[in-house]
Amino acid sequence: MLLMEATDLYLTVGRQPSLRIGQKIELIDQPPLTGDDLESILGQLLTSRQRREYDTNNELNISLDLSHLGRFRANFFRQKMQPGIVIRRIVSKIPSFDQLRLPALLQKLALLPRGLILVTGMTGSGKSTTLASMVDYRNKHASGHVITIEDPVEYYHEHHQSIITQREVGIDTESYEVALKNTLRQRPDVILIGEIRDSTVMNQVLFASETGHLCFSTLHASNAYQSLERILGLFDDEQSKQVRQSLAMNLRAIICQRLLPSLKGDMVVATEILINEGHIRDLIMEGEFHKIRDVIEQNTVSGMHSFQQCLLDLVRQNLISEEIAIQNADVPGDMKLKIQQLKMGTRGQKAASTIAALDTSKLTLTE
Repeated sequence: MLLMEATDLYLTVGRQPSLRIGQKIELIDQPPLTGDDLESILGQLLTSRQRREYDTNNELNISLDLSHLGRFRANFFRQKMQPGIVIRRIVSKIPSFDQLRLPALLQKLALLPRGLILVTGMTGSGKSTTLASMVDYRNKHASGHVITIEDPVEYYHEHHQSIITQREVGIDTESYEVALKNTLRQRPDVILIGEIRDSTVMNQVLFASETGHLCFSTLHASNAYQSLERILGLFDDEQSKQVRQSLAMNLRAIICQRLLPSLKGDMVVATEILINEGHIRDLIMEGEFHKIRDVIEQNTVSGMHSFQQCLLDLVRQNLISEEIAIQNADVPGDMKLKIQQLKMGTRGQKAASTIAALDTSKLTLTE
């Protein structure tokens, strides 16, 4: 797995072990796995407590620290009444914003004194890595106490200017809810919650941001305004107005991202960034989330941008293909039109440059 630079290892009964390398699944040259093979692996990887939890819930997420190989995130499950395992490699060194090609605006957001910052996207879009980079930047540039609550802990942070406390659900604490209840007694400046999964945790996160803490967390959503809809969907109609008011007052930014295959063969991050200020705050208060994309695209001075704008910029920089941009656009037809306009503009610029380079000193005019 490490030698082939694979990101994921798939272990399932009746199939050869498989690796994800880039966007492709490659089979390992071994016999198909049996149920006994998977049970043997479970016995080697799980503690007795973890095995009991897996047998009870048929699901388990843990981090694996294999000193001679590195760190991994493992998901154990059952399918067709048989065990299944997916193991993801965790790069030990936390990448910088530059290495991830993330907007410089994230540096400013990471140093905010209070409020809520959400990193959203679909599974496998790099949310945890972006959060780790933001915490790392904060750790190296500001003094304070940073508490992370994760399930599982993916990146280990060293102490730099800040004290870093990392707690893993199921090992260091019973749940997100229990950990958050006690976190405010530990005098934190920054709180990272691995994922918001229910209204209880969402309320706790909003309360923490209201009381002067900078909170980071993640949600599964495909763009900024759907992130807001996802939050409201956690609550009933009677609570909706209060939640919108709290979001309008305490949300600082939503960074939504997607991982796309680049023309170089690796992956590149496409982002949509919402900054909660001005008209955006009013729209959140009123629940008019469907109008947010247009406001984002009209207010790029503050660093906001939509996926459409980011995708077009990645095409302009020759980082992704036109096809990938169109496939991943929220409005594919609009993206196709913008790419055509971009190509026409590029041809016009080339023609102007060619004309400007002509030596016209020897030209004569005739009637």
